[in-house]
Amino acid sequence: MGTAVLADNLAVMRLLPDGCLDLIYLDPPFNTGVARTGGRLTTTADGIGDRTGFGGRRYRTRPEPGPAFPDTFADYLAFLDPRLRECRRLLAPSGTLYLHLDPREAHYCKVRLDEIFGIDAFLNEVVWIYDFGGRGRRRWAPKHDTILVYVRSPGGHYFSPAAVDRIPYLAPGLVDPVKRARGKLPTDAWWQTIVPTGGRERSGYPTQKPLAVLRRIIQASSPPGSLVADFFAGSGTTGVAAAELGRRFLLVDCLPAALAVQRRRLSQVGGVHFPD
Repeated sequence: MGTAVLADNLAVMRLLPDGCLDLIYLDPPFNTGVARTGGRLTTTADGIGDRTGFGGRRYRTRPEPGPAFPDTFADYLAFLDPRLRECRRLLAPSGTLYLHLDPREAHYCKVRLDEIFGIDAFLNEVVWIYDFGGRGRRRWAPKHDTILVYVRSPGGHYFSPAAVDRIPYLAPGLVDPVKRARGKLPTDAWWQTIVPTGGRERSGYPTQKPLAVLRRIIQASSPPGSLVADFFAGSGTTGVAAAELGRRFLLVDCLPAALAVQRRRLSQVGGVHFPD
């Protein structure tokens, strides 16, 4: 079903044959300039706890520290460039790359992707919009990530909107009952909450992305049974989503803490190989 490797991703990429991957999702460090630290919140009922929940019930929360990694690059594009070039080589003719970025870096990366893939290979700029995080006091609070989508062969890429889970209409009263019951296809603006700190899905990894985001990417841009790769695999969300949807997967990360989280999350998935 899948393989999870602890290694430098560029070294692994250079060992793979041309055109072997149907879909690549890259979620590199965002170059925020600060260390990224993960963790979880454990919540227990407590009449004098520090939080009030539904119906006035009181709860006590206890933070559990998680993995951490530095997130500063002297030259971010110099770091990404060889990896993006390998992605193009590795994609099958019908393959697609999703590059998940901080909006501060996305425009620089788009120019570089235009050079590597060609301007005609640009498919979409997906904006993932969420509703948690810090508040802006001297600017609009940043509440979105940018996902740049490029294809290996313009016009020859795999894309199946019918396979994607539909979403409710924002104005259901303006459509007929049949459409309202069926829902609509997502656009390039994706409203999806982040993984809550105390949520069941939470792994404790600092940059974990929601399963719902990866499910949508995999449903739309890879046929069943195809091979999906994530070279900054982190918490292993891509592998979990791929396994659920009947795709094979390759996960690569250079952090032992990431592989430990992947082992835990993928323990219920049969056929996952963790090479030494």
